[in-house]
Amino acid sequence: MKRYISYPRVAGVASRQAHADLPPGTFEREMSKDGFFGPAAHLYHRHPPTGWIEFAGALRPHAFDLAALPAQEAPAPWEAAEIVANAALRLRFWKSAAGRMDHLVRNGDGDEILFIHSGAGELFCDFGHLSFATGDYIVVPRGTMWRIESGQPLAALLIEATQGSYRLPEKGLVGPHALFDAAMLDVPQLDEPFRAQQSDNERWQVRVKRRAAISTITYPFNPLDVVGWHGDLMVARINVRDIRPLMSHRYHLPPSAHTTFVAERFVVCTFVPRPFESDPGAIKVPFFHNNDDYDELIFYHAGNFFSRDNIHPGMVTLHPCGFTHGPHPKALANVLQQPKSATDEVAVMIDARDPLDIGAAAHSVEWPGYVDSWRTDK
Repeated sequence: MKRYISYPRVAGVASRQAHADLPPGTFEREMSKDGFFGPAAHLYHRHPPTGWIEFAGALRPHAFDLAALPAQEAPAPWEAAEIVANAALRLRFWKSAAGRMDHLVRNGDGDEILFIHSGAGELFCDFGHLSFATGDYIVVPRGTMWRIESGQPLAALLIEATQGSYRLPEKGLVGPHALFDAAMLDVPQLDEPFRAQQSDNERWQVRVKRRAAISTITYPFNPLDVVGWHGDLMVARINVRDIRPLMSHRYHLPPSAHTTFVAERFVVCTFVPRPFESDPGAIKVPFFHNNDDYDELIFYHAGNFFSRDNIHPGMVTLHPCGFTHGPHPKALANVLQQPKSATDEVAVMIDARDPLDIGAAAHSVEWPGYVDSWRTDK
């Protein structure tokens, strides 16, 4: 159990309730431990904390346009472009042409999430057959053999929990059925399409990734030949449309309230459309904060990203640990009054406890002026 020095106090001109009833002419900034779960301080500034006119050094934020990456000629997930990585997490962007994988893959390094950014198709794995579509999360346990068939181009995030496993978050006071009921998780079926793809006299390769190296195992038959299974470890799927976000009309909830999956050293959160806060004193944009314990990465999937400017679907932003950030100036103008009644954005956020290293593919599609997008003097 962590024993933080914790004794709440209030000094000077300040709100006594975080993210609401800000003193006139002030801008709130949150400092916190353990993401948004530990002790925190809320400071009230006379100027926006992102009001810099110059920024130099390694702490600068990054924005990458993954939509600009070239597509692969054939679907092969182990060849997907690496975006960021650390010892606990590996994020790739798989952008492939339409087609049928002519081999199976198996990840020996950790559980994998496939988030389908665009496209649709069929997934065949040890547990059977599963159709997928845009907006699906597919959780693939470590060691599972799988392949896909798709009649259209595919773009997907591959989120590897290196040496780890995915779990559902603890939901506390709101109960186990909040965000989504586990009954909403779909699993593969041992159906006719699965049986039809089995063969006894055809060579099949399984390309196994372990410690980032690929081993190839060749069989004289299709090893996806399961006739039955039982247990509580399996491939599972849920679509972003099935996620029902937590809401508070009087208080802007922190991003951690939208956690979808938990791994050993990072979490995966999903932002989906929700009503704006309606209480007159509640802020209606993300609050300024410096996340001093996590690197924060957001993949923008669909919709209008109300707190960001010049960001479109397929882009990724990376705010390193300790970087103070918050709404862009245009969004800040709507801090207490929004022109619409609800958000329409869908985004995937990863909070990583350890620093993320940026891959060469990401650097090749970086927007170098992202750090200046908060400036108002240009």
